[in-house]
Amino acid sequence: MLKLLSYPLSIIYYTCFLILLIFFHPIQWFCFNVFGYQAHKKSVDILQFFLVHCTKLLGTRISFNNEQNIPLNTPLIIVANHQSMYDISPIMWYMRKHHTKFISKMELGKGIPSVSYNLRHGGSVLIDRKNPRQSLPAIMKFGEYIEANKRAAVIFPEGTRSKDGTPKPFQTKGLEILLKKTPSSLVVPISINNSWKMQRYGKFPMGIGNHISFKVHKPLKAALFPNKKELINSVETTIKENIHS
Repeated sequence: MLKLLSYPLSIIYYTCFLILLIFFHPIQWFCFNVFGYQAHKKSVDILQFFLVHCTKLLGTRISFNNEQNIPLNTPLIIVANHQSMYDISPIMWYMRKHHTKFISKMELGKGIPSVSYNLRHGGSVLIDRKNPRQSLPAIMKFGEYIEANKRAAVIFPEGTRSKDGTPKPFQTKGLEILLKKTPSSLVVPISINNSWKMQRYGKFPMGIGNHISFKVHKPLKAALFPNKKELINSVETTIKENIHS
């Protein structure tokens, strides 16, 4: 019955989702080219607000539990498990004061209204995951940007989405590079639950009536961990211990 109901709701949702992306694309272009970074960021923040609330059309409830006192104007490395594309907008919206930037696959850098433009011009980095000669130097440069500008790098070390919520082993190379290039950073683990259920049937129809939860854990000072593998293992353990099946 729920799956049957999800068909018309999914059509309504995808229509609204596409309208938002198309509507905000020229707004982003105008803000970036006329007023610069801060105006562009504001337009992206507003878009994320609408994208988050657009999921309510599917009966989705989002909880973002952040009891941490994370300082502003400090480089952050936000590390999270990855369950679906619906992990992204809530992190961007609820962590917006920290200027979140993403490590994204090259394919997302073209053809998607608003999304591709922001990835190319908003400070994120696009990598070819099959080409270390491109991806590793790009992540190094990205880390230097995060350190110099005190932004927040968001990385999903599993490398790909979990289709059933079961966490995958962390691929640590990119995270190790980020830690090396952002010596003053705070590492912020986030556990994400149930966003995979949004695509439990695939891209269409959507899963409906889901409660997606985000839990922000205690930040860790990268400088206090001479052994970065120990830091990464601690972060991975913290995240995975708070993922519920």
